[in-house]
Amino acid sequence: MMRIFIGYDARESVAFSVLSHSLHRRSSRPLAVAPLMLRQLGDVLSRPRDPRQSTEFAISRFLVPQLADYAGWSVYMDSDMLALEDPAALWALRDDRFAVMVVKHDHRPTETTKFLGEAQHAYPRKNWSSAILFNNSRCRALTPAYVNTAPGLDLHQFRWLEDSDIGELPARWNHLVDVLPHDPNAALVHYTLGGPYFRETRDCGFADEWRAEHALMSRY
Repeated sequence: MMRIFIGYDARESVAFSVLSHSLHRRSSRPLAVAPLMLRQLGDVLSRPRDPRQSTEFAISRFLVPQLADYAGWSVYMDSDMLALEDPAALWALRDDRFAVMVVKHDHRPTETTKFLGEAQHAYPRKNWSSAILFNNSRCRALTPAYVNTAPGLDLHQFRWLEDSDIGELPARWNHLVDVLPHDPNAALVHYTLGGPYFRETRDCGFADEWRAEHALMSRY
């Protein structure tokens, strides 16, 4: 069973639903998809929201190993994504040599705002944490106490690990739409600047693919 946790923001609820649909529709093996809703995490996530956080799930992703009882592997994805290939192919990339596996972007944004006018912040390892394969037993440092008190950048930059514990995924498993050159072979696209579900970014890259998925989901 593949366990996939997806960040959830009430402003992007349709994004969560379409991503979940795209995963289930393409998966060749059983998977369990769970949204990380803040109202369901009150017992373990108590830190106040930092005004620099552009989404509700900025911190909740780091509770995934604890939610999985520090056992097996789990996948985390931001909600503003779309799966274009079988998630079992991502699952097959698990490597027990590492505590986490991510696409190691060198993303240095030049824009100052992104979706819904949210501020854009530049920092090393930006977007590394937007899609993560967690080797849960090797992420025991991510206790609720630590996640509730650690500086946000310590979490997102994986400072709770040695660099050698961070494995690298192929870039096609977290393609940054309209940030990187268009990749027709992208397996998981990430609308990090805003997706087609926002009026301001309705004509972004991979918008047709998202709308097609939404149309399929809406048929049922």
